[in-house]
Amino acid sequence: MYNIQANESGTRSINVSDENLGTLRRFSLLQFLVDSNGIITEQSLDKLKLTVRSLLTTPQGSDKALLDLCIDVIYHRDMKAFGLRNLIALYEKWNKENPETEAQPAE
Repeated sequence: MYNIQANESGTRSINVSDENLGTLRRFSLLQFLVDSNGIITEQSLDKLKLTVRSLLTTPQGSDKALLDLCIDVIYHRDMKAFGLRNLIALYEKWNKENPETEAQPAE
């Protein structure tokens, strides 16, 4: 379990699990989220929320892990642009430490 700071003063935080980070990877939710200027704003968070909302309407969106990610992290009451910036930083670090394993073909 990881803890990301949700505001600049450090009074609010959000817990993020390995399962949440794996779900971000599986659905590629953070890919192309940040604009070319590299600044994460409330619009970036809105874009993520809209992407997840549209995923939830598809057959693959009925995944429990995706719903848990929404409830625990993305739609958390303290999630703002500052928290999203820290979530992206945590994801990048976690992704480097936990490389994706490719399934071995059956022989």
